[in-house]
Amino acid sequence: MPRVRRCRQPGCHAMVNFPDHYCQQHYEHEAEYLASRERWARSHDKHYTHKYNTVTRNRNEDKRQQYSFYRTRQWSHLRQQVLERDHYLCDYCKVQGVITPAKTADHIVPIEFDKALEANVDNLAVICGKCHRLKTDWEQRYYGTGNGNTLKDVEPITDINRIALMMNRKEHD
Repeated sequence: MPRVRRCRQPGCHAMVNFPDHYCQQHYEHEAEYLASRERWARSHDKHYTHKYNTVTRNRNEDKRQQYSFYRTRQWSHLRQQVLERDHYLCDYCKVQGVITPAKTADHIVPIEFDKALEANVDNLAVICGKCHRLKTDWEQRYYGTGNGNTLKDVEPITDINRIALMMNRKEHD
């Protein structure tokens, strides 16, 4: 007896033979469904994740050491301390008068720019995902951090109010 399953079309109860997903009446959706499964499989590919973690993220010895810090017990304790200190609320949103829950601890002055501030709890702030993307873009423009950039000789900014103002503007000072 051949293996069968129900048609994937909502409300259709027709049975289809493997490996098809749609009955003859709804077969036009088959190609679109298979394409969406292929896209999902590519985005969840272990080879891609492995390449990101071993090649892109650790592209040189400095980056390898920088990211190894985030796997230490010291970092997990610092992170938890900062999250509890700031009550799991984004510091960058707070200065704009918005209350946003957040679970990410971020270095105010990036450790790529000043490694001495790596374990300094006063250099850490809680940040939400939206602000983290904006701040990362701003850091790349201001400090010159990130892949392919060279660090600039600028004065480090530790004031969250000033950083929030600068990162929400498209141009920088």
